[in-house]
Amino acid sequence: MRTVRLHDRTFRVLIPAARIEEAIDRLAARINADYAARAAVRPPLLVGVLNGAFMFAAGLAAKIEFHCEVSFVKLSSYEGTDSTGRVRELIGLGSDIEGRDVIVLEDIVDTGRSMEHLLRLLAARRPASVEIATMFFKPGAFAGDFKVKYRALEIGNEFIIGFGLDYNELGRNLKDVYVVEN
Repeated sequence: MRTVRLHDRTFRVLIPAARIEEAIDRLAARINADYAARAAVRPPLLVGVLNGAFMFAAGLAAKIEFHCEVSFVKLSSYEGTDSTGRVRELIGLGSDIEGRDVIVLEDIVDTGRSMEHLLRLLAARRPASVEIATMFFKPGAFAGDFKVKYRALEIGNEFIIGFGLDYNELGRNLKDVYVVEN
């Protein structure tokens, strides 16, 4: 599918599935190298941010070569194609993270507001370390005061859907990433 229509908008392919897969392979190799020795002592916790990161989390976790645990949180800050500027925690983290390495798996980091909110919540639980792995990073929109160590792909400020990202809850299941045409 070169284009797809969701609700009142048409989207065209921006990033094909093969390029996404290659980016996840490269990211997994970096994480495997960085965490192999530490994981032998205590398995890290991968924390996927729902709903958007479910495909990225599954794809990346399948390529992790060390033992790890996987959990999820759910945050919300978007309505339609726009950020509301408010972050709501819909599902919190149930795992004990004190003294543990945590790798947050996010679908997209744009302004950084949602991630700053999550990082504050995690820091209060005293993990040994917290790193961020994101499928998509928007350097032109980023206004956060934190480091995103693991970036699979950098993109412009376009509104995208597919591979976990949605437009009013549709499009998450698309294997390619699409950008809005109109």
